[in-house]
Amino acid sequence: MAEPASAAAGLGGMSTDNAKGLVLAVSSSAFIGVSFIVKKMGLRRAADSGVRAGYGGFSYLMEPLWWIGMISMIVGEIANFAAYAFAPAILVTPLGALSIIISAALAHAILQEKLHTFGILGCVLCVVGSITIVLHAPQERNIDSVREVWDLATEPGFLCYAAIVVAAALVLIYFVVPQHGQTNIMVYIGVCSLLGSLTVMSVKALGIALKLTFSGVNQLFYPQTWAFALIVATCVSTQINYLNKVHEEIKLDFKGSSNSLSFI
Repeated sequence: MAEPASAAAGLGGMSTDNAKGLVLAVSSSAFIGVSFIVKKMGLRRAADSGVRAGYGGFSYLMEPLWWIGMISMIVGEIANFAAYAFAPAILVTPLGALSIIISAALAHAILQEKLHTFGILGCVLCVVGSITIVLHAPQERNIDSVREVWDLATEPGFLCYAAIVVAAALVLIYFVVPQHGQTNIMVYIGVCSLLGSLTVMSVKALGIALKLTFSGVNQLFYPQTWAFALIVATCVSTQINYLNKVHEEIKLDFKGSSNSLSFI
């Protein structure tokens, strides 16, 4: 017997799972966006009393504001993690752009980092793009086991892509960052972005595994689940390290000129 349409519909006619993923993803962006500003404030304070993170210092670990920002980021990442368990990555990932808008607005209001014309235009494009993708997000295919995701992740095409990403990230970390990291912010951003693509896929797989486990189909005894967890932990910890360097070295502003990256 077919289910009533209302049982499968969520917000605006989308499926219930997609609606849950949407709410979680938006909440995640709010927490993460706020965390950028709070962590930035903590890093500034820490830089006044110790070695800056951009120069390898860890004095920010003693700064309460940095920890408040980190907790906010963790809450946001947990919400983001849960969103991947309910909705397809093509819906959840673009909504992460909303954190940029929140960060830009708060940086403009709190950190006095002026948001100019091109920054405003970028925020508008982020909103338009996110809404467009949400309205046309596809339904997610049913996954019965984390092994199905593992089989897809171990196909030659994806393995080749993953190898290229890891190799590029290692080259940046060991050869480019020591020489150019403190003078070109794109080096740090490059490391975070490269590993971010693998993080998204691994988080999605781990989210599916936990969702199935909580629904009564235990996935924790599969080694694939723990392999994905290890990949997530490795990628996220590396990204946090270089994201701290980005936060300290650059202002969170968008200026309509070639000098849009303003160093402190």
